[in-house]
Amino acid sequence: MSTMNSEVYDALMDAGADKTKAREAAKSVARYDTDIAEIKASLLLLKWISGFILAFVVALAWRVFQ
Repeated sequence: MSTMNSEVYDALMDAGADKTKAREAAKSVARYDTDIAEIKASLLLLKWISGFILAFVVALAWRVFQ
């Protein structure tokens, strides 16, 4: 099931695009929005993981060189 961005569809229709091409383009934009949201979620997780690793390495270095 695909989702369509109605704002993009309306803008393309107002610009004079073909109905089927406008629908497919709006669906494509919606897929990109979903992909970008997934990438942002993955990036957030990676930031947390790297922050935890950095804190752990600093704690180990502190313990070793104390």
